[in-house]
Amino acid sequence: MLAATGSALALLFGSPGTALIGVGLAGAAGVLLVAHVMVTERRRHEIAEEELASQAHFLESLVESFGALAATHEVTALLELSRTEAARLFDGRATLLAPGEERRHGPAESELLISLRARGDELASLRIVRGEPFGRDELVRAKVFGDFASRAIENAELLAEAQVREAERARLSQQLLTAEQDERRRLALFLHDTSVQSLSGIALMLDAALHAVSESRIEQASTVLQGALDRHRATIRALRDLSFNLEPVVLRDQGFAPAVAALAEQLGLEKEIQIETEVGAGEELPEKAQAALYQIIREALHASVRRGPPTRISVRAEKMPDGGLDVAIVDDAPGERRRAVFDALEERARTLNGELHVAAGADGGTTVRLSLPPYVAQG
Repeated sequence: MLAATGSALALLFGSPGTALIGVGLAGAAGVLLVAHVMVTERRRHEIAEEELASQAHFLESLVESFGALAATHEVTALLELSRTEAARLFDGRATLLAPGEERRHGPAESELLISLRARGDELASLRIVRGEPFGRDELVRAKVFGDFASRAIENAELLAEAQVREAERARLSQQLLTAEQDERRRLALFLHDTSVQSLSGIALMLDAALHAVSESRIEQASTVLQGALDRHRATIRALRDLSFNLEPVVLRDQGFAPAVAALAEQLGLEKEIQIETEVGAGEELPEKAQAALYQIIREALHASVRRGPPTRISVRAEKMPDGGLDVAIVDDAPGERRRAVFDALEERARTLNGELHVAAGADGGTTVRLSLPPYVAQG
């Protein structure tokens, strides 16, 4: 503007002095323009630096906030901590709204609503109100804060569930070791009280037979040897039965239902008892669960025989609506007063995470009921 005015005066009056004035004014105008451009650019850079510093400060505060959020696993505590951190970061008053709760509407530019979700479900909403309007950048920050808070809550829930599963796994491992040790102890006591005692008696009989032979009492020695032979054969049968009960071949080769049916047939013929079985639902169990359930049924049947003898026993396995399995062994034998008889059954049931209940039957007998949870029944 000044340069144009100076040039116009020089042309109008044609004076050399005036021309010099115009040139000076033009130079001053150029200096002022350069200074204006420099000041404008510096201010723009300062504004950009302030915005970057503000963003960095927000991110640092966000990291600190979620460091505090990660210190707890309680959803309620996380929601409350999210509320306090939101109030601090956005310099406003924050309240938690339950899912579906209607909020009181205020000026749209002075209110923020942040949804907190975990695994697709809304847990709560954060309502932030303050006197100053929220800018566009703060709306973006609010979205980032909501995403971070939701992820922190979801991760805390997953971590808490993982800790529960780890504690459950440790409990089950300890329970399995205890059950294995108890099983070894029961097997050792059984062998000591049956087969070992029988073999010791056979050894004594053989000693007596040798002594009789040395004294030429052949007939007496023959009688003793015949008794020893009979006892030896009985011991072999007992050991064979024990081997079959520990791992019946029919269970491995044909399945759960045929194995239980074979056990019922053998015991029924031996004790002259009517034993009904309907355990087809047990075929869906995993192999190890089938073996454990077979042992529970076997011990329950033998316990019924020892209390009785009963005239009839029924074994039923039924799949429940939730996917679990319900097994009932019902007999008409006299009730068992000794609680220790069922302790072994309860220990075996715990290895399957099942619940065992013993109750008196309607006809004076006993009902042993085992309930297996769905995750065990479904493998």
